[in-house]
Amino acid sequence: MPDRYFDEIELGQKWVTKGRTITEADVVNFAYLSSDWHSIHTDGEYAAQTSFGQRIAHGFLVLSVATGMVPATRETVLALYGLDRVRFVAPVFIGDTVHLEMEAIDKKERDDGTGVMGFDFRMVNQRDEPVIVCVYRLWMNKRPASGKEGHDA
Repeated sequence: MPDRYFDEIELGQKWVTKGRTITEADVVNFAYLSSDWHSIHTDGEYAAQTSFGQRIAHGFLVLSVATGMVPATRETVLALYGLDRVRFVAPVFIGDTVHLEMEAIDKKERDDGTGVMGFDFRMVNQRDEPVIVCVYRLWMNKRPASGKEGHDA
């Protein structure tokens, strides 16, 4: 995963994370943090009358959980560079367990010892259904020179 340097990741490499269950506390805390108190997330009676039949987790809550699942290290990843074509393709309900699947799909070197790596990024529920899909781009460091070139061992 992005716990490797930019130049150590090959296109086509795939990774799958462990699962994490979305809880009532997650939804309430995210509503508080984001000020998104929409009834689809916070009102069981209202949500029961919608096409979902129950409350759903905030899409950005689930995306935030997915981002937290990326094992980025401070040595390898400088920052999130961006998200392309984000789609929330299925609801996540309280009690669903999600995991992240990533595949390296493109990379662009920069002249400053860094590069931007693109990943096919899929958050998947316990039924192996994608719930969020996008291209996730990380600004990453290349492996630094060891500093030992030209020295005797």
